[in-house]
Amino acid sequence: MAQQEAGRQQWGSRLGFLMSAIGSAIGLGNIWRFPAVTYENGGGAFIVPYLCALLTAGIPLLILEYTIGRRHRASPPGALRRLRRPAEAIGWWQVAICFVIAAYYAAILAWAVRYTGFSVTKAWGDDPEGFLFGEFLHTTDDPGHISEFVPGVAWPLIAVWVVVLVILALGVRRGIEKANMVFIPLLVVFFLILVVRALTLDGAGTGLQGLFQPDWGALSDGGVWVAAYGQIFFSLSVGFGIMITYSSYLGRRSDLTGSALVAAFANSSFEILAGVAVFATLGFMAVQSGVGVGEVTDSGVGLAFVAFPQIISEMPMGALFGVLFFVSLVIAGLTSLISIVQVIVAAFEDRTGMRRVPAVLSVGGAVAVVSVLLFSNDSGLHFLDVADHFINQYGIVLAGLALVITVSWVLRRLPVLQADADATSAVGLGVWWRLCLGIVTPLVLTWMMVDSLTGEFDENYGGYSSSFLLWSGWAVAAGALVVGVLLSLVRWRHDAGTDGEPVPATGATTVETEER
Repeated sequence: MAQQEAGRQQWGSRLGFLMSAIGSAIGLGNIWRFPAVTYENGGGAFIVPYLCALLTAGIPLLILEYTIGRRHRASPPGALRRLRRPAEAIGWWQVAICFVIAAYYAAILAWAVRYTGFSVTKAWGDDPEGFLFGEFLHTTDDPGHISEFVPGVAWPLIAVWVVVLVILALGVRRGIEKANMVFIPLLVVFFLILVVRALTLDGAGTGLQGLFQPDWGALSDGGVWVAAYGQIFFSLSVGFGIMITYSSYLGRRSDLTGSALVAAFANSSFEILAGVAVFATLGFMAVQSGVGVGEVTDSGVGLAFVAFPQIISEMPMGALFGVLFFVSLVIAGLTSLISIVQVIVAAFEDRTGMRRVPAVLSVGGAVAVVSVLLFSNDSGLHFLDVADHFINQYGIVLAGLALVITVSWVLRRLPVLQADADATSAVGLGVWWRLCLGIVTPLVLTWMMVDSLTGEFDENYGGYSSSFLLWSGWAVAAGALVVGVLLSLVRWRHDAGTDGEPVPATGATTVETEER
């Protein structure tokens, strides 16, 4: 066991870990989800439930995952197994969730890569929506029926996977850390340029007024609070094992609470920056079209690949703006994708004893193959849409709920974990941390699940047929859980540690051995 501990990879510095944690948190959702959620849920007033969610759920969960990862020195299956053997199933469940997310997340990055080039020539012409769904994605009207391979999606998707696997193969310090030390500052610089340009557009003030003008009456709507907690939960990369994995490469004396605060507030700051850039630009579009900001507001795919191309076509120096925007999407998504795939690779490294490069090529390569096969065809958009909805709503949230209840209620490990975090952190946690994780977070996540299921049973998601949702949506969400349980029952060659005990410290906290 000591040999395994001494050979575990380490971050080169606290800054390298923070950059990587921030890179994981800052993703596509910060850019295309937060602004729309804010606008739809009270504008400036939404900041109140957002901050409450950050302080009572986001940061406590982040600290919990940091502590579990550093204390038990393993990816989610191994770390949770050291809490108690049956808890390993939750870890494998999180690994399965990461597999699904990585497969479709890479496809969106491939679209952004192509749209970087399209921005130069404004290849979408006068109909960005028709171009996206027709000429580019060749989307079929029969969801689930595959009749055509789409090379224009396949080759950038393969390129994305090559970059991700090369970075992962280089290891934690020489690959992930160095990549994020370049990508995150670059992303901030690009987005600052976008913000400055957006603020100089005609109508920018109109857009910002639409985003930040508070509707205080919205605070009495329970749905607004659900939206705030949902945004924080998805934005911080908690609930599916990323932060357990990343913190397992920390030294024994790392400041966990301080790191969590820095990562959380850096993520939230970028979300606000993204909101300014997006809504200032949408304000320009609204003024140009002679309509209200609400009529041009969109989120997700519609915002990035339909609304923004239309804006790029109409604004001065649109080509440069478009290149910066889509390159920013690629960078933000790439840092998140690397962290997601790392969870899968690390889990199989820990439990099988595979060396780094074989693990990346075999496990990461398997995700890449599934990604290319499923999302480079004319039903790729439908598969992506449904997988994203169901794995987020009924995978990540439910796995996060299971983790919190298991640690706080079943195993009652919060006092031990709090003492472990406080021993090396500048900011003590206090009773608020245990109350948040033991009461507030479980109640909120349960509320989110009930609210989502209620809407799900009232109307089929996205207007899809019940049969398509059953085998492609619900099967994905339930399948991740089943796979997690089955993998926890496998007798692995390398044991992950004894029940309830952390791996003993060996004094080798500054040693790095990049396994190959």
